[in-house]
Amino acid sequence: MSPDLETSLSSWLSATDIGWLELRGPGVHLCLRNDGGRVQSVPPGAAHPVAHEAVAVRAPSVGRFLHAHPLHDAPLAAPGQPVARGQAIGLLQIGALLLPVQAPCDGTVATHLAADGSTVGYGAALVELLPATTPH
Repeated sequence: MSPDLETSLSSWLSATDIGWLELRGPGVHLCLRNDGGRVQSVPPGAAHPVAHEAVAVRAPSVGRFLHAHPLHDAPLAAPGQPVARGQAIGLLQIGALLLPVQAPCDGTVATHLAADGSTVGYGAALVELLPATTPH
């Protein structure tokens, strides 16, 4: 891979919130890590540094964020509880509609970032999730 291409990719990556970029092709394996301050090349096969960082689960719409179904007391996903990808971890109430907020990956709920019953906007951080680690 040409140094100019790696420099361009690094520049583009630094303008995003993407933490890890890995490209593979015939005779090429490039890994770039973006720590928010700078982008650096990482040797292929290095541990994925962002795999263990918390993920903010964001609101897919505007609405009122609910930790539990209105007819139940127990939260759908309490802090410390393991969850599976696609599992409902909260609800967005939009009028009479209840829209599930789903876990984007397997993991453990770290904390609720939005208060129960609070009005949230599109993209608001609702729940912090610690992704499950997978053995390599």
